[in-house]
Amino acid sequence: MDRGQISLPRFPRLLAVLLLLALVPRPSAAAPDEDILGKAAGYPVAPTIGDSRRERYRVGSFSALDTLAPSCALDPAPVPLDLPVGTPVNFGYRFSGGTYTLDDYVQRQRATAVLVLHDGRIVAERYNYGRTPDMRMLSNSMAKTITALGLVKALEDGAIRSFDDTAATYVPELRGTLYGETKIVNLLRMASGAKFIETYKPDDDRAAYNRITRRDGNIAAARSIAERAEPEGTRFNYAGAQTQILGLVLRAATGRTLCDYIGERIWRPIGAEAGASWMLNPADRAEVAQGDFNATVRDYGRLGLMLANDGLVSGRPVISADHLLDMTEASRQPPAFRPGQMRWRDSTYYGYGFQVWLLPGSHRRFVLLGIYGQAIYVDPMLKLVMVHTAVGKDASGDASQTHLGAERDALFRGIVARYGEW
Repeated sequence: MDRGQISLPRFPRLLAVLLLLALVPRPSAAAPDEDILGKAAGYPVAPTIGDSRRERYRVGSFSALDTLAPSCALDPAPVPLDLPVGTPVNFGYRFSGGTYTLDDYVQRQRATAVLVLHDGRIVAERYNYGRTPDMRMLSNSMAKTITALGLVKALEDGAIRSFDDTAATYVPELRGTLYGETKIVNLLRMASGAKFIETYKPDDDRAAYNRITRRDGNIAAARSIAERAEPEGTRFNYAGAQTQILGLVLRAATGRTLCDYIGERIWRPIGAEAGASWMLNPADRAEVAQGDFNATVRDYGRLGLMLANDGLVSGRPVISADHLLDMTEASRQPPAFRPGQMRWRDSTYYGYGFQVWLLPGSHRRFVLLGIYGQAIYVDPMLKLVMVHTAVGKDASGDASQTHLGAERDALFRGIVARYGEW
């Protein structure tokens, strides 16, 4: 056979490669703020983990955080879930009076990656700032939902008897503390009632809590929170400290680390193609349950697909559909936690389930969110998943006045409009 001739068995594979290349075009214009973010230095990784959020190190560090401090590993699946390539779509959307495309989006916002899956197929994939599909991207608070999935699985496995149990039921060291005497279900809904302000400023309660955690451990930090502002279960108040307590509950109930238990019961069953990592707290070597999980964008997509398919992966249940509804269905939450009724930072847009944000609209949609612009949007009815990683100007992503969160939401609405109605 002539070397220039393509044999028939190889042709479908070649076509798939060509389609994949079409999904990941090279940006024709500069990415937003690339000079500020360290392009000239090759987007360097920070010298220490304490410097990792500084702007000039943010791109490099958000794709290499587990090189800066101790972490534990979650192994990939023996047989990864295939993500076939579909027909590429350059999605359109409307925002602030203008009409744009996905290609426009990655030149307007500080997204490091955007991946869109429909019916289990990759229909769009973009990378900015030299990031590539093999890099493990920082989740920030998207990890909270992964922690919650671990707790739901522990409930299914019988390691946790009831979410109406208190945290101290499983972690005796928490007895007599505010968080220890709070029901697990109320910690899952960010409704412990604790007086706690999380604004991501250097002097907020989150900063003080995390300092104690790093120096003295999670139990000592939990003991520092002693005042309830309102009864538990009555009002949403976002605080990563509650997720840290949930991480302790999961470790104690299962007798295993989060990496070990979630790795076996969640991560490998979703068909993860690459290894993931979770950063460890230096004082007690417990995982940073509220954040600092690292995985490839496509594996975040596989996690989203499991959620979009009501817990099924290749026909096998990873999480029960009923428990996922408990996590993500607005009607299963108390009224004060539903979209349109839950007030958070002068807005009633979102609701909140079990460590996951609930979206308004005609049917169930939800999103995993992390500071600086991380997100996994899920629409189970339309079998849609959008993974978004970013290096926003500040924790909310909006300090640059480009309104990253709002435009990201508009992009997802445009994707939904391609296949259905909001």
